Amino acid sequence: MPFIGNQPALAYTSFAKQDFTTSATTSYTLDNPVTNANELALFINFVRQEPTTAYSASGTSLTLTSATSSTDDMYCVFLGKAVQTVNPPNASVGLSQLTASGTKDATTFLRGDNTFSVPAGGTNTPAFSAGLSGNQACANNANTTVAFANEIIDTNNAFNNSTYTFTVPSGEDGNYYVFAQARKDNFNTESRFLLEIVKNNSTAGEIALVLGENGGTGTSSYQVAICSKLAPLSVGDTLVCKVYHNSGSTEYIRPDGTYFGAYKIIE
Repeated sequence: MPFIGNQPALAYTSFAKQDFTTSATTSYTLDNPVTNANELALFINFVRQEPTTAYSASGTSLTLTSATSSTDDMYCVFLGKAVQTVNPPNASVGLSQLTASGTKDATTFLRGDNTFSVPAGGTNTPAFSAGLSGNQACANNANTTVAFANEIIDTNNAFNNSTYTFTVPSGEDGNYYVFAQARKDNFNTESRFLLEIVKNNSTAGEIALVLGENGGTGTSSYQVAICSKLAPLSVGDTLVCKVYHNSGSTEYIRPDGTYFGAYKIIE
């Protein structure tokens, strides 16, 4: 006939176990009551004992035929007490249960009949961030290296705040997200204002995505240039920031709103 009531959940079954602290005695107390000795599997020094011959049990009382000593190892398994849970018991599942076939690792899991992998985790390092210590003068019609002397983050000691250069450390080649922003001060005349991130001192700004803008005149010219890019970098590659303007005279960029940084992408 059909099952009446709530359908029971699938469960995993394991047997309750009890470890004893032994001494020179024949009497012990059980954690769970039993009807007789046959409901227990008793082990002394890893040797299974014969029920009713080596021991007897009733309720929570366990009586041995011969006394144990304090150096004995003794435990029992309650054959009449099965513990069920919808979740697998602790430490009962290994990698061989998580994958159907093939090479197994800690990032592979089952999804239906197929497997998929998830990233093993990690950190976005090396990473650095730097800013200006004060206003910086920038000559007219020239590419000026931005003096990022204020080091904020440098996880791998890869940014030099004296040469304002980031160098990819040994063993850290990969894809990096690089970014920079520069905020100009009161440029006296309307002019072109550019910012670029330069790789390996290339005058072409090899990896730069440059945002150029025409600033206003007088006090209305507090504007920014921004550039960023996801770029492959090799060990020893260097990055610096440069700005350019053609206002006709020396101008300044400001520390508030001017920064430079990069970090490696987790793959």
